[in-house]
Amino acid sequence: MELRKIFNAKISPTKAMGRMNKWYEKVMALGNNNFRSVIKTFKNHAPTILNYFRRRATNASAEAFNSKVKIFRSQMRGVRDRDFFIFRLVKLYA
Repeated sequence: MELRKIFNAKISPTKAMGRMNKWYEKVMALGNNNFRSVIKTFKNHAPTILNYFRRRATNASAEAFNSKVKIFRSQMRGVRDRDFFIFRLVKLYA
């Protein structure tokens, strides 16, 4: 819940980084090893994550479309005609 509060707050990237660092410390103090990988991922992608606080925009729509393409691709196994694949993809999702 605390992490969600950080992302819902209309704050600057610098302030967000400070709050996230405090959250990292709290989580590490709990000693839960499952969250170590989450924190590592957040730290590795910090500049990209902090961009959210500049424009409050995400790539959720692109990720949703990619998910649909993956599902469609799994259903169209065996189709060798690339043009037909693209045609069907456009007809269904464009």
